[in-house]
Amino acid sequence: MEIKVKAVAGTLESSDIYIILEPNTNGIELEMESVVMGQYGEDVKRVILESLEELGVTSAKIFVNDKGAIEPVIKSRIQTVVTRAAQQKFTWK
Repeated sequence: MEIKVKAVAGTLESSDIYIILEPNTNGIELEMESVVMGQYGEDVKRVILESLEELGVTSAKIFVNDKGAIEPVIKSRIQTVVTRAAQQKFTWK
């Protein structure tokens, strides 16, 4: 899925994740802050990158501020921000 415009999803509330997604020409560039970086940082990165791959995103800059979101919340926010950035409608399953 092609990222066409800058988009955001999520909040900075506890147990949520705030994501900014922008177009990029050099693959996936991930910048992340997390309140649980030491304990779960690698797991959060893995979920983000796998979710982008599932949606067919191959190039994007992604800025993440994680406030302890669980996996379903991370996946939901990624789906939302990608859909907004690609200017498409998401088909809920």
